Amino acid sequence: MRFGFFDQLPCAPGFSEQQRYDDIIAQIELGDEVGFDTVWLGELHFSRAFSVLADPLMVLAAAAHRTRRIRLGTAVTLLPLHNPVKIAEEAAIVDILSHGRLELGVGRGTAPLHYEGYAIPMEESRERFEEALDFIIGAWRSESFSFEGKYFRARELKLTPRPVQSPYPPIRIAANSPDTFPFAARRGMPIFATPLINPPDKLKEGLAVYRETLGGRKGDTALAFPVHVAASRAQARAECEPGLLRFLREAAERLRPLGQTDVKSFEAFRQVLARIERVTYADMDREMGVFGEPDYCVERVRELQRDYGMDEFICYFNQGGMMDHAMVRHSMSLFAKEVMPHCR
Repeated sequence: MRFGFFDQLPCAPGFSEQQRYDDIIAQIELGDEVGFDTVWLGELHFSRAFSVLADPLMVLAAAAHRTRRIRLGTAVTLLPLHNPVKIAEEAAIVDILSHGRLELGVGRGTAPLHYEGYAIPMEESRERFEEALDFIIGAWRSESFSFEGKYFRARELKLTPRPVQSPYPPIRIAANSPDTFPFAARRGMPIFATPLINPPDKLKEGLAVYRETLGGRKGDTALAFPVHVAASRAQARAECEPGLLRFLREAAERLRPLGQTDVKSFEAFRQVLARIERVTYADMDREMGVFGEPDYCVERVRELQRDYGMDEFICYFNQGGMMDHAMVRHSMSLFAKEVMPHCR
């Protein structure tokens, strides 16, 4: 099993944007040193409390020359918000700068604020996503590329620069709504998911649909879990609970407008909102969290791997963004040195 870590750079009171960006670059360097396979950065907009990470590809480009082996991933690039030509170009540059280490994660996102801010109707998100995905793959596959869609068009486009990886960097789809699991499987693409958005029973159903729809083809699932490693279970809770609860409050605020929308494809997120508004630390600890001393975390990761059968375990070390850099580094280092070797 592979291991990655994730951040979306929430900016809690007492932290500056400069500090958060300096911290994530240093944490990527640490992840490279201690043996994580992948770093994943989220794209989010218009909410400093939830994230100041508006362009993960730019941060990954900065990290490319400060690392040597860790793969650099977006989780996710929000395709409906962007011109696919620009994403194809920028992603190719990151792949070049990293000597072929880019992992392009793509999705639609969950926040109405994103679509309002970019002046894109939310009901167009699915069609825009599928068109942009086809466009980027086509542009990377062909020296001269033409495309005629509802939202995006190209005529004999000759994309430059081109990615190092052939035929193109791995593309992973965020599977947060029920229809995305079979969609990704039909295209034979790997997926992201998390029990925070999909409760465990629904996530397991979605994964079963994904694997069944693959029809014997090899799939690849990367699942994200909140993680904090400390000297004891009690210490882990004391250190990470404030940030976890802050993360849930901020996530609920961003999802709440979906309760008033009639966009059918986002019905699943109304259910996510209801779940987030009632979840507690105990729920997270029981259902998805890895919080405690190294020996406990080894057994917990093994248990989650048995339950979900994921190919990559993604750690979210600082949900809510309230931990200082030294505490995050300590947790990352303990996980890498005392948990990962027993769970690969």
